[in-house]
Amino acid sequence: MSSSVPALDQAAHYRHPSDTLFGRVLPRLLHASGWTRLRRALARRWPMPALTSDACEVIYLSWWVDLRHAPAPPPGHHFISVDGRTPYTILSYRHRHFGPALPGPLRALLPSPRQSNWRWYLRRDDDAGGATVVLFDRNVMDQLAYVAGARACSDAMQPHLALHFEHAVHGNGDGCTRIDGGQGSAPALHVQWQAAAGWLDEDWAAAFGGRAALLRLLTCQDQALACTADGRWASTRIELPVALDQLQPLRVSAPLYCPRLQALGVQDQTPLAMRLPQVPFRVVSERLL
Repeated sequence: MSSSVPALDQAAHYRHPSDTLFGRVLPRLLHASGWTRLRRALARRWPMPALTSDACEVIYLSWWVDLRHAPAPPPGHHFISVDGRTPYTILSYRHRHFGPALPGPLRALLPSPRQSNWRWYLRRDDDAGGATVVLFDRNVMDQLAYVAGARACSDAMQPHLALHFEHAVHGNGDGCTRIDGGQGSAPALHVQWQAAAGWLDEDWAAAFGGRAALLRLLTCQDQALACTADGRWASTRIELPVALDQLQPLRVSAPLYCPRLQALGVQDQTPLAMRLPQVPFRVVSERLL
């Protein structure tokens, strides 16, 4: 692992975007060991309820990263790699009424936060040719209630709060994502894209045996892993029924800004970009490994 890349447990620690009294107290509450032990004990008896959302304007940006920049994988897993490189994706979208599935139609009263997942791709050592498993590197949201709620109630989802989060897609497919972390732990990203006339994926598709296999690997998963701030591994089961024929090619239209990508050595690499207009999303369960 590159010395420029902090371990995932270190990266999971929360810092608030502003250095106010509230911003200094909140991380202590969210990382309180007593509450973490109690929550985990309760979760063994009463599992978390299923969560659901109608995600929209999902933008995938993917890079090839040298394996030496990747973190240590979870036990029993290895990175998907080709010629010493592994895919890394920044996935940004907007929820539509994200919350517990139980209320049914009343879920429409819930807010619709923006979210950005930064992730690696794994396979299990005993299932080398099997399903792709996502490894969360960073998670960002734009609403404090969701950030604090997720951190207080979940091990697998430990998001960071953005000071400013813009994720806009226009009718012609052009758009931008802008994430500013302020003084907090949310990673920064400024990127613009445009609709592309065709797929710009020749080397990607060749590496994975064709476009369909490539798109399936990058978008179709039912499990995600994350490392907690106290060094535990957590697994979450999800349902994300992506229809591959709905994916649309994009191209990044201006130089992007992202210190995280600079640390990974891919700041100047042209990403593989695509758009998924909408997809139902469901968090089924989670557990500590």
